[in-house]
Amino acid sequence: MESGRKRPARTKASRLQRANYKWIYLFLLPTVIIFAMFYVVPIVEVFVTSFTQWDGFNAPRFNGIRNYINLFNSHSFLTSLKNLFWWCVIAMTLHVGFGTLVAFVLFHRPRGWKVTRAVFMIPNVISAAAWAMIYRFIFNDDIGILNSLIRLINPDFSVDWFYVSPWAFWSVTFTWLFYAVIVTLIVLGDLLNIPQELTEAARIDGATGWQLIRYIHLPLCRTAIGTSIICSLTSRIAMYEQIALTTAGGPDYETVSLPILLVNAITDYRYGYANAVGVLMFLFGLVILWLVNRLFRMDETDY
Repeated sequence: MESGRKRPARTKASRLQRANYKWIYLFLLPTVIIFAMFYVVPIVEVFVTSFTQWDGFNAPRFNGIRNYINLFNSHSFLTSLKNLFWWCVIAMTLHVGFGTLVAFVLFHRPRGWKVTRAVFMIPNVISAAAWAMIYRFIFNDDIGILNSLIRLINPDFSVDWFYVSPWAFWSVTFTWLFYAVIVTLIVLGDLLNIPQELTEAARIDGATGWQLIRYIHLPLCRTAIGTSIICSLTSRIAMYEQIALTTAGGPDYETVSLPILLVNAITDYRYGYANAVGVLMFLFGLVILWLVNRLFRMDETDY
């Protein structure tokens, strides 16, 4: 009895195929060079200079892990990690959940679904920065829509939502919480690709609408939901515009994020410190990618 599965024999390339290899490599060379120049080299430089004291003008001076020690001893950095954790939890549950729910509603095409789709998709043409300014107007203390509505009940009510704890954190969160168009598009694309034969066979076996969703549609959208979570979580790591245009990280660093710390370090000419923040952002992204891939089995086929 054979101890293991026999591997298929490797097919040797023909002479014509081997002759074409040099042309393949030649046409790939410009892409490889551009990728190395604009991606690989800058990433390596960020990692190297994160271990230096560098003001951007003079030559970097090696200082070991001093930048990282200063980071983990910084109140603002620890607060940014706490904010990132809670924003990731909210993104995985409410943000992706809301976008997935809208995708399922559009997939079943209820009455008025075309209008709903148009209304939900239109905000996608507005930038995140513009949405931050719109939300700033909504939550403004003096002329904000929210305070004006509350004053109809309580004339003395006054809260400057973006600048008062603990409301500042939630005000910033609402600038992106329901901005889930990308999630909806990704999940809806997978739903539309589900073979009709699977749904029809389940209905013949007596499956209800909820059973179709639970046992067929949701499992077959596993990859799309995992991709949406990756997009949402990496966006939380890189979140800058919404905070810079509303709270700038205040009050007392309550809404600070890693990109805010990075930009502040650059403006203070602490490029080595800023690159240390960038390295941690890069590593956090890799960890999230690995965890979601393992959790949702992204490397496995659905059919």
